[in-house]
Amino acid sequence: MTTPPPGQSLQDAIDAAGSPIDLLWKPGQAPWAVPVVEPEYVGWAAEQDAWRSGVALSDLSFHMSDTFLTGPDATRLLSEVSANNYESFAIGQAKQFVPVAADGNIIVDGILLRDAPDAYVLTGVPASQNWVKYHAEKGGYDVEYTTNADSSVRKDGDPALFRFQIQGPQALELVASAFGGPLPETKFFHSTMVRLAGRPVRALRHGMAGQAGYEFIGDYADYDAVKDALLAAGAPLGLVHVGGLAYFTNGVESGWIPTPTPAIYTDPSLADYRRSLSRFSYEGMKPLNGSFFSRDIADYYVSPWELGYGRSVSLSHDFIGRDALAAAKDAVRRTKVTLELDRDDARRVFGDDDGYVNSYGRHRIEHDGRLVGMTFYSSTIAPLGRRLSLSLVDTEFAVAGTEVEVVWGEHPGAGTAPDADLGLPRMRALVQPAPYNEYARTAYRSHMA
Repeated sequence: MTTPPPGQSLQDAIDAAGSPIDLLWKPGQAPWAVPVVEPEYVGWAAEQDAWRSGVALSDLSFHMSDTFLTGPDATRLLSEVSANNYESFAIGQAKQFVPVAADGNIIVDGILLRDAPDAYVLTGVPASQNWVKYHAEKGGYDVEYTTNADSSVRKDGDPALFRFQIQGPQALELVASAFGGPLPETKFFHSTMVRLAGRPVRALRHGMAGQAGYEFIGDYADYDAVKDALLAAGAPLGLVHVGGLAYFTNGVESGWIPTPTPAIYTDPSLADYRRSLSRFSYEGMKPLNGSFFSRDIADYYVSPWELGYGRSVSLSHDFIGRDALAAAKDAVRRTKVTLELDRDDARRVFGDDDGYVNSYGRHRIEHDGRLVGMTFYSSTIAPLGRRLSLSLVDTEFAVAGTEVEVVWGEHPGAGTAPDADLGLPRMRALVQPAPYNEYARTAYRSHMA
């Protein structure tokens, strides 16, 4: 990692703003958009329906950062900065990467794929990658790394890798057509190397929103050839190309909270880490907004236990935050749930029943006027005719069928009491499980175990 010039670090930005909240609170901020990929191809609602009723192609080549890590100490480094189990990590397997700070709260997750005994690729938003790279340098590990930033950050050049996700009830039929037959039997979240259009491709057994499918990964130089082959194989099946609007809604049903606030902003022992990050980094620019406001940034931190990542956590080795994470296991006070927003109330707030909503706002969830949780990810799911909010609520209110209220709107931030009555609209909501999608909640989750 390159140390930012004087005055340009995350710590400098926090000092200049007065606090992490004063730096990050940005009411009315529009959700981040997928770079390069069109927002819609045949319409976001039809694209949402494609991965549940037919077959869909999502192009994931542009919106994620990749860090390639190699060297004799690669496994030891990753083991010492994350809660994952590396004793049961096969070559070609991927895992949900779970790094935590000393307080046991998550930095940000990612997808970690083991490419060789001493080689890994970490993919996702940059925060977890920054965490790994910092400790690689400070800990004197014998490793090398390179990072290919997402296309909204990278100044020039192409991505390092292409990623195409094929999902839906007809996904395996499309794959068999494209490859001339079924691919080798592969465990969920494991991969096998194959060839398509004469190019080497990694086929990762995967799916989103509970649907069957594969993620195909390879050198970006082969992007056009591989994509054209998938599109040609999918044409007789009515393959639908998914745009950026629809793609960003699939996590709500599958129960994935994509951008938790990294637990790095106030711990004095992380001051040097904050100085290693640019004020223009993900950690310095990722906005907070919504009706839930607190002056304490720690009120936005979340635990892997709350996020439902227990299957990915191994306490059998020493890592940063292990003791705090272990202590928190039996003291989890919040549970991840899905809120079904009342249709009439949602229509009053958002307008048309089928209007697009996608928000990462942290909105207040109340019960009898008392704060009991916050939303993290809210979207319209057109095939269900529902607006859903993936949320954390106090465990006593996590029972399916419990009625709560969501306060929707923007708190102005500093200078206004966190619980001020701002006259914001309220919507009734029913608590339901997370993942909301039954297949994702049952069969899909059993594969993840």
